[in-house]
Amino acid sequence: GNIFNSWKAVWVVLLEDGFEFYSKKGDGSPKGVVPLKGSSVTSPCMDYGKRMFVFKLHTTKNQDHYLQATHLEERDAWVKDIKRAIQCIEGGQKFARKSTRRSIKLPENINLGALYLSMKDPETGVKELKLQKDKKVFNHCFAGASVIDWLLSSNFVRNRREGMMLAAALVCDGYVQPAEDKTKSAAEHITENCFIDDSDAYYYFGHRRKNWKVRKFVLRDDPAYLHYYDPAADDQDQPLGSIHLRSCVVTATDSVSDGKKSDVKGNLFEIITSDEVHYLIQAATREELTEWIKVIKSVASTGK
Repeated sequence: GNIFNSWKAVWVVLLEDGFEFYSKKGDGSPKGVVPLKGSSVTSPCMDYGKRMFVFKLHTTKNQDHYLQATHLEERDAWVKDIKRAIQCIEGGQKFARKSTRRSIKLPENINLGALYLSMKDPETGVKELKLQKDKKVFNHCFAGASVIDWLLSSNFVRNRREGMMLAAALVCDGYVQPAEDKTKSAAEHITENCFIDDSDAYYYFGHRRKNWKVRKFVLRDDPAYLHYYDPAADDQDQPLGSIHLRSCVVTATDSVSDGKKSDVKGNLFEIITSDEVHYLIQAATREELTEWIKVIKSVASTGK
């Protein structure tokens, strides 16, 4: 996450009793530490009307720390974790954020990325279905029990216990994501219990390419983000998501690069973020394509 001191981006790490902030990710020593004991969180914070997704941490030293997330879901996740950390301090408990494979002891030869690709294979992978629960329809989903069944039949695990551990690691790393309240609640745990082996527990693939949809884009350079909105929505104040542009690579492309047939052709460009996340966008005209690439390259090199 990011914290802004005079609105300068730095890297933030949330600990069990406070958070440390660094000049950049990977630095060995923090630039400062903010304790959480006795602190309170205000979200949303409207002290800065022109900035979106800001929340405020007020400490016992009567200091206010303002933090800005890139999108609504990220802000809410940070606020939830910080509040939970403060509650743990007050209750004498140990706080830990949802972890990755470090808390779920997997063999070193397990490659979650390769496993994810095998699961998504249209012929031999886990089948995505249209499921219904409590009068709600979930598209492109699958049951938790189906994941464990597939891991067993594909000889990735020897028993359901091992399957639970492997599936939990997939959830923690974002390859599999909860689709409804029951699985979202379970995903808050920090061990293999974060996955539910049940035919009534629904999940979907993370990191997946969604269907092509029309979006409105707004480019900002401080910080350097491309926010996107649903142009048909009544509320245009909250974007659907954002793309971090700092140090990204943007290039024109002739076609969809995933090897699948697509009717979307012409005026395409691809943004590859510093975290190697790929976004494929189609402009309305060739002139618009050229202009988008030009301004994104500028913001990527000069924006914060």
